Amino acid sequence: MDTYKNKTAFITGAASGIGLALTKALTAQGANVMMADINGKALTAAAKTVKTGRGKGKVETIICDVIKPLDVKTAAKATQNAFGNVHMVFNNAGVGLAGKPGNIPLKDWRWITDINLMGVVYGVEMFVPMMTAHGEPSHIINTASMAGHMTMGGMAPYHATKFAVVGYSESLAQELAATNIGVSVLCPTWVKSNIYNGAAGRPTAQEKSAPKSEPDEAAAALYNMTKGLVDNGMTAEKYAALVLKSVLAGRFYVFNDPEARAAINMRRASILKDYDACLADLNEM
Repeated sequence: MDTYKNKTAFITGAASGIGLALTKALTAQGANVMMADINGKALTAAAKTVKTGRGKGKVETIICDVIKPLDVKTAAKATQNAFGNVHMVFNNAGVGLAGKPGNIPLKDWRWITDINLMGVVYGVEMFVPMMTAHGEPSHIINTASMAGHMTMGGMAPYHATKFAVVGYSESLAQELAATNIGVSVLCPTWVKSNIYNGAAGRPTAQEKSAPKSEPDEAAAALYNMTKGLVDNGMTAEKYAALVLKSVLAGRFYVFNDPEARAAINMRRASILKDYDACLADLNEM
């Protein structure tokens, strides 16, 4: 793909944050966008902020719950009906979830896995056959996180799903290497959004009969730290511009934080240390 003009994109989580910023950036370059989100009211309001007009792309909206394959399938057909061939799929919807091992309800684990991982899978499974059929240059863009390359305590569910998206995307890129479909995985650190409030939608938080738990000081501290970092992070608009530039350049990973290099190097060193130690033990057996 060498231009966005007259191309069609489908974006989940498009009512805010990176999804909305991508919509604005793409339409400004002449692409048509189907904005998808679970929150219909927020989606309608967001779409009104996207300026379209002569020489610019158009937008349509559709309510889509990415944990429901039928919703994604319906959205795929609606996108094709509205704009024709689909060239870009941004599997961007995501949520956060923190907690201590042994203290995270399994229904909440399923919830974050369904959104952060299976929502990506459904997008790929529904759109890749369409892209393959029309044969035009296309691209799958999956939103992971730097949390898919490095870890911190208290965020196991989030890390698990983001590591999964990175691994899935790496395999997907290999699978599609011989086709006209490129793949990129977004791995930002702190980008301004409302993701730190996403856990409010978890199943146990929605249960009116759920017993009130004692305040968790560690969880509160983690939330406040995350909120501060996100609120002071890179603007979604700047990251969206980087994403679009990276897609045209054919990059697979889209990073944004020079300070994260140290964490990647530390992880690499830790892996190689144990790798070499295990091989040394095997040589002595």
